Amino acid sequence: MSPSPLTDFSRLCVHTITTKPWVIEEAMDRYAAADVGGITVWRQWLEGRDPESIGEKLRSRNLEIVSLCRGGFFPSDSDAGLAAAIEDNRAAIREAAALGAPMIVLVCGAVPGQPLEDSRKQIADGIAAVVPLAEEHGIRLAIEPLHPMYADDRSAINTLASANEVCDRLDHPLVGIAADVYHIWWDPDLADQIRITGEKDRLFAFHVCDWKTPTSDFLNDRGLMGEGCIDIPGIRALVEAAGFSGFNEVEIFSDRWWAQDQDHFLTEIKKAYLEHC
Repeated sequence: MSPSPLTDFSRLCVHTITTKPWVIEEAMDRYAAADVGGITVWRQWLEGRDPESIGEKLRSRNLEIVSLCRGGFFPSDSDAGLAAAIEDNRAAIREAAALGAPMIVLVCGAVPGQPLEDSRKQIADGIAAVVPLAEEHGIRLAIEPLHPMYADDRSAINTLASANEVCDRLDHPLVGIAADVYHIWWDPDLADQIRITGEKDRLFAFHVCDWKTPTSDFLNDRGLMGEGCIDIPGIRALVEAAGFSGFNEVEIFSDRWWAQDQDHFLTEIKKAYLEHC
């Protein structure tokens, strides 16, 4: 299955973590000058800044604010930890509302040594606890399943199927899924799960990068699209067939690319976007 070719950058979104060396003001100016259509703001880029003012600046540059990243990390082995996680996610919802972001990406968390089922229950309970505030502000919550290599401490939600199970349990229109090719490309049930996610109208976001072979670091050695083994166009075809028509969000953690000139990197992102997405 092949998707329609990408011919412009109107659906290109870049995460601020992708161009990590740039502060938010540099990122917004460079993205706008490069005709990037959207931006996902990571919360640390708002530290020491007024989210409402940053949102106004982004919109003045014709950058669509796609999401705020990230919330989540709900599981804990203590009541105090569970309560702190819920309060942090409520803070994220208020930040998103001030920024003008319609969605928060949730990296759901896990506790080393705690049964995954316990962590998954805490994740569902934690999301349920913050849904009322999300409703108040109209903020969607996008569960991002992570690759199983992160199941020990970063996320007990490791497949689209497990993300769909949480969504089924909560059964709320503001709770859906962010599909990141880096985390889901390997899944033998990928096509069926993308179809199911689309049928239930909960495919909220689509993230792209590539899986390098060999990789030197499982967190900070993601590849630029076309540098690795993921069939990104094939997965994009699946999500679009499932009804997704939103942004293609470039989210690349890479010590190698961060060490290079970021203007050059952004140029390479645009080239790879057209050729390999």
